[in-house]
Amino acid sequence: MLYTMTISEKNFNQIFNLFLLFIGAGIIFRVPCTWLLCIFTVFNLIFIKKTTKVQEAVILRIVLLSPLLLELLFFFNTDSYIDEVKVVEKYVSLALFSWFIIGNYHRIQFSSLIEYYAIATMSIVSLFLLFFVLNNPLLIAKYQSGIDLWEMGYVFSNSMGIHAPALNMHLAFVTIIFIYLTVQSFKENREIKTQLFRISSFIISLFLVLFINTRLALLNVILGMLIVFFYAIKDHINIKKTIKSSLLSVVILSIVLSIYVKNNSYMAYKYNNVTFAHMDKIGKLDDIENPEATVFNSFVTRLSIWKSAWELGVQNLPFGVGASQSKPALTAYYKQTNQQFLAKYEFPTHNQFLDYFIKYGILGPIVVLIYLSGIAYLGINLRQPVILSFFVLFFTSNCVDDFLIRFDGIVFSGFWFAIFISYWLQQKIKGDTAQSIL
Repeated sequence: MLYTMTISEKNFNQIFNLFLLFIGAGIIFRVPCTWLLCIFTVFNLIFIKKTTKVQEAVILRIVLLSPLLLELLFFFNTDSYIDEVKVVEKYVSLALFSWFIIGNYHRIQFSSLIEYYAIATMSIVSLFLLFFVLNNPLLIAKYQSGIDLWEMGYVFSNSMGIHAPALNMHLAFVTIIFIYLTVQSFKENREIKTQLFRISSFIISLFLVLFINTRLALLNVILGMLIVFFYAIKDHINIKKTIKSSLLSVVILSIVLSIYVKNNSYMAYKYNNVTFAHMDKIGKLDDIENPEATVFNSFVTRLSIWKSAWELGVQNLPFGVGASQSKPALTAYYKQTNQQFLAKYEFPTHNQFLDYFIKYGILGPIVVLIYLSGIAYLGINLRQPVILSFFVLFFTSNCVDDFLIRFDGIVFSGFWFAIFISYWLQQKIKGDTAQSIL
């Protein structure tokens, strides 16, 4: 039988960690990543005896599985079981990660994985950007001339087959990792070429975030930087070098940001004039002349959506309308309340808490909070700035979007959540061993 096949521990560990690297870097591509997950599953099933039973992380694994468990609990609250099966299918990856990643927690090389993941993702996106520049000379000429600067990041992201906010969420995490690695290289007195490589990688990844130009990603890079600096200084290890590297990162961020804003006039206009325009028109967007051109990407549009989503959720307490019925129900509510602009474009909730509130009633946003809190717990308990920054990144992203209904959001969070749990187990068991020796 398949599970009797043998492989050396060394080879299995190498292949297993390569799978993790490829899956992590491949999340931005849905179809290739899906195939990778299938192959990863088959590989682990063939060598199922390598997977161990983990008793120490039962609660954390349940938290990881909570979106899937919630969907299964409300499976029959639907008008279409076929659509409901499609919804459940999106969350199956959480079970795979819980079983195979956490079941092989002792094999995961956390520090190496986050570094190689960041390098691979940055390289892949940079390569796509190079091809994009070469294949779209007219669009690049418009960009260089300051024409339609708002569209560039979205067009580039669409060329990769991913929505701009989702791609920039991944790139923000990559940038935070490089900030962390830059600080670590100074604290650990790494050789100069390692320091220069990490600084260069930080600059490139930051440029990619600015090129795609979504507001929240830039905010999360800044927040992640502050978290990294806080823990670096709090550790009191090589304090002078820590402060030196932290100041260097701030200077790099400031210089790159200043240069980019100076050469991208729309960015300053977007942040100052578009984002918070027409705040007196919440729920009354049709009163604005040409709302498509004026408030399509404004905060007032999000607030109008959230207002409608909240009202619809309250109307369908306590159990919601069902996972497969939420978007049609919200669009119908736009029409019912005579919000033609929102109805025309069938805007989704753009808020994971409200999305789950419509779908599952009271229990929905509670599960989202539990899921996100699990990541926060790991970051705080481990005093690990990358993990805590991931929590801030994914929490804020789900306040203005709904990533737990998207493949790239579910797999992105579930994959890293499982990695973080595995790292927590490594530290916990190492600590328990040390205590027993004492």
